[in-house]
Formats: sequence, C-alpha cells, structure tokens
Amino acid sequence: MKKFALLFLALMAVCLPASSVVYLDLDGNSVNQSYIANNLYVEMYSPRRPNGWSVMIYPGGAYEWKGMTYEGSDFASFYNDLGITVFVVSYQLPYGNCTAPLESCERFMRAAKAKASDWRIDPDKIGVMGSSAGGHLASTHATAFSPDTRPAFQILLYPVISMNDELTHAQSKTNLLGNTANEQKVYQYSNELQVKDNTPMAYIALSDDDWAVPVDNSILYYKACIDHNVPAELHIFPSGGHGWGYNDFDYHDEFLATLKAWIEKNLITE
Repeated sequence: MKKFALLFLALMAVCLPASSVVYLDLDGNSVNQSYIANNLYVEMYSPRRPNGWSVMIYPGGAYEWKGMTYEGSDFASFYNDLGITVFVVSYQLPYGNCTAPLESCERFMRAAKAKASDWRIDPDKIGVMGSSAGGHLASTHATAFSPDTRPAFQILLYPVISMNDELTHAQSKTNLLGNTANEQKVYQYSNELQVKDNTPMAYIALSDDDWAVPVDNSILYYKACIDHNVPAELHIFPSGGHGWGYNDFDYHDEFLATLKAWIEKNLITE
C-alpha cells in the first residue's frame, strides 16, 4: 500500500502542469500584456512546489535595453526546478534619471513582500540577480537598498560594478550617469566602494576573456565583500566572452552546476 501511494504521488508530480508566465505591473497587479518596447512590468514564473525562496532577475543591456529572455526568462525552469519563484523585472531605464532603475525595482520588491502569502513566497527570502548592466543594478540594490528592501542574496553574472573610467563599461556609465557625471556620482555608483557589513551574500560568475567589462569589476567587488565579512563566491571561467546568460557557451554546464551548488548550500539548506 505504501509503495502504491508513493507511485501515485510520483505520477501526480509528473502530471502537474509546467509553470507558466503571469504578467504583473510594478505594484504586483496582474496585467494582460507581454513585453513591448520598454514597458515596466514583471514576468512571474512559479514552481510546482515552492520552497519560499524567490529571485528578482534584472536583465542587462547597458541601461539602454533589456535582454529579457537569455538573461531573464530562460532561467525560469532552472530556478523553478529548485523550488524558487522567479520574477523577471522590466525595470525603468534611466533616461537621465540615475535613481529610476533602483526605485522601480524596490517598488516591485515592496509589492512582492506585501503579496508574499498569495504568491507562496517568504518576504524575507527574496534575492536579486543581474547580468552585465543588470548586474550593476543588482549590486546597487544589494549595497544601496532602503531599510525595507534588503535582498536576501545577490547573484551577479559578468557584472558592471564600477563607474571609474579605468574599469567601467563606458556605454552603461553614460546611459546611467550621463556624459558629465561628477565625482560624487561616480563614487556613489561604484559599487565596489559601497559594500557594507550588511550587504547580502553573493555569487559572482564571469569569463576571463570578457571583452566588454574588465574582470577587475567582479574581482574588486568580491574582495570588498570578503573585507566586510560578506559571504561571497567567485567563479572565473577560462573563456566565454561577455553576455552568455543562459545561452550555451564552453562552460555553460559548469556555470549552472556551481550556481546550483551555491544555492543548495546557502539557500535550500533544510
């Protein structure tokens, strides 16, 4: 009888429908739309068996556009299989207002916390992930959050971190801060200088041959985390260039394996 019950449960799991996308506005309300230009919205992908953890994904695009698929929704199945709810955030691009991207992300995090019970997530287990310029936004959220929007963790892929001319990705800096950013703004948005003791734990991955964003962005951010006793893990793959996201590259399987291991070690511990 026990074997039959286990078999029945296994068959039910196979027959459960796969997760599908739900579109939300930044206040967490359902909307009947998909991606159009730079609309502000969120794609929510819920796992069959949520464990309470969730991740807000900020796709990259030099603060000019957003790679919503390969740096966003393509990760949904990976996270859902681990019981993690996914929010792919089409955040506000700067357009001359450098505070707008983070403000839009914090707006949605507040909505997610308010609707946590409905969405079967834990309001204290919401992390952030970002790639390239989206990695700059995620690390900004992780270092400059409001008291009520601290992420539980950060996952950064080949991130832009610094606004220093010797390190930064010029296009991302110009789009975020403009052509004549003053020293105070450069310092404020150079996130390797903004890590604090309460910065959330970090997983960082990039390629050694990144042709767009100097590897020192990730290395200096990792060092800053270690200096502040923030748990951090850094993976530098020998090749892959820039912008691989979920796309196939020489170390795609190794990347996903290390990310899964980090999640299982630090998040899904019970």
